[in-house]
Amino acid sequence: MNAYEPQPEASRHILDSVLGASQQLAALPAFPDFDAELLQQVLVEAGKFVGEVVAPLNRSGDETGAQWAAGAVTMPPGFRASYQAFWQAGWPSLACAVEDGGQGLPTVLEAVLHEMLNAANHGWTMAPGLLHGAYECIRHHASDGLKARYLPKLASGEWLATMCLTEPHAGSDLGLVQTRAVPLADGRFALSGTKIFISGGEHDLTDNIVHLVLARLPDAPPGPKGLSLFLVPKFEPDGTRSAVHCERIEEKMGLHASPTCVMRFDEAAASLVGEPGKGLTAMFVMMNAARLLVGLQGIGLLDAAWQKANAYAQERRQMRAPGSTSKAGHADAIAMHPAIQRILATQRAWIDAGRVIAYRTAIELDLQKHHPEALRREAAARWCSLVTPVLKSAWTEQAFVGASACLQVFGGHGYVREWGIEQHVRDARVAMIYEGTNEIQAIDLLVRKTLPDGAATLTALLAELADDVGQSPRTRQAMQAFSAFVREQVLPRSGDSHSAPDLPFWLADDFLRALALLLMAWAWDRMAAKPGADPIAHAAFWRWVWPEFDLRMAMMSNTLSARQPQAAML
Repeated sequence: MNAYEPQPEASRHILDSVLGASQQLAALPAFPDFDAELLQQVLVEAGKFVGEVVAPLNRSGDETGAQWAAGAVTMPPGFRASYQAFWQAGWPSLACAVEDGGQGLPTVLEAVLHEMLNAANHGWTMAPGLLHGAYECIRHHASDGLKARYLPKLASGEWLATMCLTEPHAGSDLGLVQTRAVPLADGRFALSGTKIFISGGEHDLTDNIVHLVLARLPDAPPGPKGLSLFLVPKFEPDGTRSAVHCERIEEKMGLHASPTCVMRFDEAAASLVGEPGKGLTAMFVMMNAARLLVGLQGIGLLDAAWQKANAYAQERRQMRAPGSTSKAGHADAIAMHPAIQRILATQRAWIDAGRVIAYRTAIELDLQKHHPEALRREAAARWCSLVTPVLKSAWTEQAFVGASACLQVFGGHGYVREWGIEQHVRDARVAMIYEGTNEIQAIDLLVRKTLPDGAATLTALLAELADDVGQSPRTRQAMQAFSAFVREQVLPRSGDSHSAPDLPFWLADDFLRALALLLMAWAWDRMAAKPGADPIAHAAFWRWVWPEFDLRMAMMSNTLSARQPQAAML
């Protein structure tokens, strides 16, 4: 009951039966040999590796944790051997380019793999979690020399990478970064500063670690436009250790198996990645990839919690269930009790809809990169731009809230470590914070991606979804009402000089949640139109999840109707 079991057939059903992934991807010039048989083979083998090698280390990794001593980090027992087996089996290279030593397969396969990995062992998966983003960042922005030296090692996963952004005084506001890079005679830079919250900044999983670091050149202007991106390896090509030090690892609420490091750079030799002053542009390649994977973390962690709660509910017997035909004095499995059924069905509704939305997003990434028609590539880019912050925010929140609900199924046993459910609650909480807090995702969605174009992209997306095959009148009407609400109320008030200038920021969280629910409605209509949909989870969505849409619309209306500046209302 403690170990997560991958369900590759459930993922395959959504990919092919619901989304038609194999057909779409096989039509792309980049994947001429891809078909449903290959998709199934990769998913099945991924499930075997994750279930047999990674999942059994979850509890022991949490209990032992990563250990720091004199600047070195030792990972929990079994972690190095399992990671070495992981990269040597070719799993990190699934979606990397063939010319870099990768397998050249669709991004969606990597997405499903990471959902399984995070569900099985969140702490372990933090190590390779940034790998593909670092690979893409270097591939698109680094010099030919850096590409030749680092791309093959990152594509294979033989070396791991970090993303060094945050400083003690600079979290969400990266414009405050103070780390400095001074030019050297050999064309490199001496990089000095301290970075915090660096996942995998030091460990013994691989023989080298590639640090991608935001810093300022001496003549850089203040603010985010003055940031440049630099590469600092743990070890130089000649074996020399860089002047990079792990000062300590944080004692955290969860993710004990993942070292969250304080990293000090003491005039470390660094190479510029991309153009001076364009560091955030290069780094956002990593951050956008990471945000999709964090959304998949939420789905995977929720599924793992649901699996444990569902298994426990089938075995635990307490009282007679209402309406039970059992003999007097007989105790029914708690899975027969309506309160437990509601908890389990509600979480299943989030998991299944989340998979449809996340898998489509991964497919759209492949279409954006490889489709021969420019209009289709643009449509894919619009989907990813709008939907990625929704996935990251809504499903990481549900991973925490839903895991807590699954713990409730266990009663007092859920609060005890031996059952394993409390670890999911602890581990899931951080996903709402890192890679851009959920509040920042909401601001990004409304203020940066919806208002500037007069909601044209959002309106087009909702119109497309409303006309999709199998969409119910209820879903179409809700999408049309939401579009009209944004055009007729949000847009005019956001530009109204009589409104508080911070009005959109007050709306952002409710706006994102409402869009998440519309996407879920589309996903469930899509699933219901195909054989194999879970009827209980489908009903649970409309009964217990969907009503939140009206609540969020009412909350936005109340905010908009206030005549005085919002800050004065507090």
